[in-house]
Amino acid sequence: MAIKRIISEIKKYWNYLRTRRFAPLYAFFAILLFLAIWTVYVPRDFFYKQPEVFKAEKGMGDDEIGVELERLGIISNNWIFSFYVIITGNHSSLQAGDYNLSPNMSIAQIVSKMVRGDVIKQKLTILEGWDARDIGKYLEAKKFCTQAELLKAAQKDFSSDFLFLKGEPEEIGVEGFIFPDTYEISGTDGAEDFVKGTLANFDKKLNPELRQEIAKQKKSIFEIVTMASIIEKEVRTLEEKKIVSGILWKRMNIGMPLQVDSTINYITNGNDPSVTIKDTKIDSPYNTYKYPGLPLGPISSPGMDSIMAAIYPQKTSYLYYLSSPTGKTIFSKTLTEHNAAIAKYLK
Repeated sequence: MAIKRIISEIKKYWNYLRTRRFAPLYAFFAILLFLAIWTVYVPRDFFYKQPEVFKAEKGMGDDEIGVELERLGIISNNWIFSFYVIITGNHSSLQAGDYNLSPNMSIAQIVSKMVRGDVIKQKLTILEGWDARDIGKYLEAKKFCTQAELLKAAQKDFSSDFLFLKGEPEEIGVEGFIFPDTYEISGTDGAEDFVKGTLANFDKKLNPELRQEIAKQKKSIFEIVTMASIIEKEVRTLEEKKIVSGILWKRMNIGMPLQVDSTINYITNGNDPSVTIKDTKIDSPYNTYKYPGLPLGPISSPGMDSIMAAIYPQKTSYLYYLSSPTGKTIFSKTLTEHNAAIAKYLK
């Protein structure tokens, strides 16, 4: 396509020169034009296969980008690169990021790629049940950002951008709202960009129908996510999550402490399926043994199953449950039954 365009341009200017008095001068400019068109539309090296990772830093102008591309041997002339960017109206349209570029790409192709922002993307998968500490540790292992950077970003106030965060305690940040999913990020993204992306995803997942149902129940999104974060850590299947949701909301309604071990593990940063009596005495707003009602805030990032279970609990006659060493959940109606189940499954 580029070759045909070059030939077409040459024919057009050749016919023009034949009718002009100053043919030599026009011929000179025609040659310059031909070389410029050639440089723009023909790759420097057709046979070069290995792409180079080119990093366009935020704030770099097209002239700086052109100089760097020429230095790396990706293009042959940075002046023509800058000129082409200007005449195509893309002077301020080149986007920052990491790009796979190669000498077998023409200047026109490179500019088009950078205008589109077709950057190298890294996939990051956030798992259900992770808290901000887990997410930060994962992102650091992926060399995206440090755990400290993620935790700092997660403490920022994003309520002006996302209305569902309004009214929550400032000290908990966005814990629980970093929605579990797979995300694509670029090399210029930072921890704050990542957090904003996950919050935007949560905003989409919680559709108007779910928001109306939450409001109908006279509950807040924050309360639902807090409950869902507990359910996420307690049981696995959607069916069990709905039953546990019914049990926990029932406990709250009758003034009974939730008494869930996952909130204690959040305090101690542990993973003990059966916490010690000593730990249940810890003075913390997350201690659901010591204080009735929901903890101060979410203890993990819940998935949609847990959120749905928190919104639509299943009513049963159960008031107790436990997880056996095999992963089976045992439900009981009375404390006597529950104690018998403890003796049987948690000897």
